[in-house]
Parts: sequence; structure tokens; C-alpha cells
Amino acid sequence: MSRQRWASRATFVMAAVGSAVGLGNVWRFPYLAGRYGGGAFLIPYLIALFLVGVPLLMLEIAVGQKMQQSAIGSYRKLHPAFSGLGILTSLSAFVVVSYYAVVMAWCLMYFLNSLSGTGLVGGAREHFFQNVLQVSDSVAHLGGINGSVLAALIAVWIAIYFCVWKGTRSVEKVIVLSVPLPVILLAVLLVRAMTLPGFLDGWILYLNPVWSALLDPTVWNSAFAQIFYSFSLAFGTMIAYGSYKSDQDDVSQSAWTTAWLDVSISLFAGFVVFAVLGYMASQTQTPLTELAASGPGLAFVVFPEALSLMPLPGLFSALFFLMLLSLGIDSAFSLVETVNAAFLDKVGHSQTMKVSFWVCVAGLIGGILYTTRAGLYFLDIADHFVTSYNSMIVGISQAILVGWLYGAERMRRYINEVSDRPVGKWWNFSIKFVTPAVLFALLATQFSVDTRTPYEGYPAWALAMGWAIAFIPTLFFVISLIRKWSAFTTNPQMIIADDDHRRDE
Repeated sequence: MSRQRWASRATFVMAAVGSAVGLGNVWRFPYLAGRYGGGAFLIPYLIALFLVGVPLLMLEIAVGQKMQQSAIGSYRKLHPAFSGLGILTSLSAFVVVSYYAVVMAWCLMYFLNSLSGTGLVGGAREHFFQNVLQVSDSVAHLGGINGSVLAALIAVWIAIYFCVWKGTRSVEKVIVLSVPLPVILLAVLLVRAMTLPGFLDGWILYLNPVWSALLDPTVWNSAFAQIFYSFSLAFGTMIAYGSYKSDQDDVSQSAWTTAWLDVSISLFAGFVVFAVLGYMASQTQTPLTELAASGPGLAFVVFPEALSLMPLPGLFSALFFLMLLSLGIDSAFSLVETVNAAFLDKVGHSQTMKVSFWVCVAGLIGGILYTTRAGLYFLDIADHFVTSYNSMIVGISQAILVGWLYGAERMRRYINEVSDRPVGKWWNFSIKFVTPAVLFALLATQFSVDTRTPYEGYPAWALAMGWAIAFIPTLFFVISLIRKWSAFTTNPQMIIADDDHRRDE
């Protein structure tokens, strides 16, 4: 069986948008905008889009498309010493999807509760932490497995499997519904919210620029980090998806279209979120700024409570969590595709069903820890360290690999050969200098914070697990890089030939 292919460029863009647009577009972007200057936040956000987001997105699509391999094979083709970077990328994607699926399980439970009319019991916060998650009092107390969360997780993984079991053929059938559905549901929620009192107050907070916020370095860090996370960068997803395109397909237009659709949906989601929060503030006399700064609790605490105050709360709650599920499923199976592609490059694409099955089983097993009553704590730790360190290290490394070792100009020439919209030399500058500098600044800042103050006050042994998740795969990459670089400099032709021989096997 030959390598899988997307049916068209439009299909690839839909899949890429589905991967990029996830749960963070609904709660993280509006939360950051509300916290960091309202409309003023758009300035660093759009600057980050042009300086880092699009160039790195273009890089990953181009690398996968040109090399026709997963992250592991593509990095090795760019330079034989960098195959370990692909392993780090794939492991990071696996860790993320193992806990991301658990968050989807929570969404599924809320969706089913909304349909059954169960509603919130004892208030939104108590319902989420005590009834749904049954959270233990600390990370040290596992408290056993939460059977309801585990059952929902199994259902989620079954859905993920049938999204990827036939590779691009099954993915294409899913994204036709799953990509436009959340936008439609957001539009329905927006129309409803606009009929409620207080929605304009929410929009004013969302759009009103606080220009002094631009003097705060934290605002700029948050904007660049949001662009980086929102585009699903540094997890090998766009490389894997790019490898399923023809090596002569347009790269530039695909990257720009994906980026603008992702940003547009984030902005649109902000109008929905702040309209509903404006209504909630008017009904509960809670300061709107306090609601907007609720962070991750926005999706499972603040928003459910806001929806419960609306007429027909069950209906609109069901629509909201169906929207989250449809957003989450595309991002989840795109991460699975990253891992699948790495194995399929070795065993052949005729084994797609088998590989998909075992990767999904492994993901389910990897997620069991997060279904315990201490699972929320472990999920928080894993998410913090993977996104703060693994993804940043991968982003810096691939920028150095393409920008300095393979050659940014060499890759830009390839992009322009296959693209209708040429890319200027600004791309070289961004990949060689801006992207690694910005990501290194984010990495160094977070490392400084985490070494001075224990993250969220967790005990040392729990944080040690997080550091292990981040740095054991990184250490493997560094050791592999040093070993292969030494061998390559001694006899480059021998190393290249050896790698080619292993690929053929």
C-alpha cells in the first residue's frame, strides 16, 4: 500500500484547521484577551502570528510534504543526527493525547448529563469537582479510579479509533462534519446570547483596549505562547499531515489559510464567551473581570453555571459541550496520527488499522492515571511540563535544524517552487533568528519561575514526575544528537548510507 494521500488541498486545510482549533480556542484565547488588555491583546497576538506562528507552521508543512515522512523520518532526512528529535516529538504528542482524551471524557459526561436533564447539583464548582471528578484532597491520595470518567474515556477512545482506523480515508469523512459543526454551534450560542441582558458589557470588556498592558512583558509572552500552542506546533502533527500531501502541493497558501481560519475562530469564540459572561455578570452581580479571569475553569465551572441561568439550560448546555467535543475530537485524532505515522513509516501503510488500534489502546492505558480521583492534579502537572518544555525544545530545535543546518533559504526555495504565493526572505530571518529567540525566551522564563517556586505548590515527588516527562525524552534526544553528530562528522557518507539502509528495512 502506497503512502496515504489527502483527496484535495481543501481536505488537508480542513484537517489542519481541525487539528489547530481545539478546546484552547474557546477558553484560553478569550481568557487571555480578557486578562491582558482586551482589544490591545490583539496587537502582540497578531505580531506573534506573523513572526512565529505562520513561519513555523509553514516550516512543518513544508518539511512533511518535501520529505514524505513522519517527524522521525523527516528530521533524519534533514540531518541524520536529528532522528532523536522526532522521537521526542512523537512521545510528547502521545503524552498530550493521553490526557487530552480525558478532558474530552469530561465533556462527554457533561453532554450526556445535559441531555438527561441532570443539570448542576450543588452549584457548578461543587458539581465539577465533587460529583463529576470526585477529586481527592491532594495529589498524594489517588482515591481509586472514577468509574464514570473511565467509562467516558473508553467511549472517547473508541470514537478516536474509528476516526483514524483507515488513515486519511476515515479522517476525511469525519472532518466534513467535525470542522464546521463547532462553528455552527458557536453561531447558535452567539445568537442566543445576544438576546440576553448584559451581553454588550461582555463585548466591551473583550474589545476595549487597555494600552498600558502592552508595556507588560507577560502580555507578549502569553500572546506568543498562545499562537504557538494554538497551531498545534512542535508535536509533529503538521509534519505528518503534510507528508500525506503530494510533494508538489502548495505550501504557502495552505499555511496562511489554516492560520487565518484558526485565528478567526478564536476571535469568534471570544464574542460568544464574553456575551455569555456578560449575561452571567448581570444576573449574579459577580464582577465580569473576575469571571473572565477564571482560566481553565471557564469551560467546566463558569460556563455551565452561566448556561444554567438561561432559558432552556439543558439545550444550550448540550450544544456547548457538543461543540467542545467536536473541537476536541479533531485535535485528539491528529495527535494520534502523529504517532501512527511514525510506526507506519516502518511497517507500511497497509497496517493502518492494526497500528491505529494499538496506539489507541496504549493511549487509553496511558490515560487511566488521569481517571483516578487525583487525576486532575496529575493532568495539570503533565500538561504544564509538556507544553512549557517539550514543545518549546522541539520548536527551538527544528528552527535550528531547518534554519541553520539544512538551510532556511534552501527550504524557502522549495516552498516557492510549489506555491502560488511566494514567500519572501523575511521567512528566513524569522526561522533563523526570531523563532528560536522567542521560544528560548519563553522556555527560560518558565524555567526560572518553576525553579524558584514549586508549580501550584505541588510536592517535590509529584513535580519530579513532571520534570521526568519533560527531560528524560529530551536527554535521550541530546545523547542521540551528540553520538550521531560525532559519527557524522567522522564519516558523513557512512552515516547517511546507514540511515537510508535502515529506512529501506
